Amino acid sequence: MEAGEPTPAAPYADGCPECHAEGAHDWVHLRLCLQCGYVACCDSSPRRHMSKHYEEEGHPVMRSYEPGEAWRWCFVDEMLG
Repeated sequence: MEAGEPTPAAPYADGCPECHAEGAHDWVHLRLCLQCGYVACCDSSPRRHMSKHYEEEGHPVMRSYEPGEAWRWCFVDEMLG
């Protein structure tokens, strides 16, 4: 975690909390919302929970929650950072 980032709402090892709640275990990669710490699956996953989080909450920036990755994505500007 980098300074100033929210504490993740779920540990990486447990996978996507929304997928688990739906009884699905086919998430591909995890993402972390940089506004609230919500953890969800990526757009390569069937349920695309992080994109749904953006659509519902309007939190614009997320980052990879994969070990060793720290890249970010802004939904508003559709820009990788």
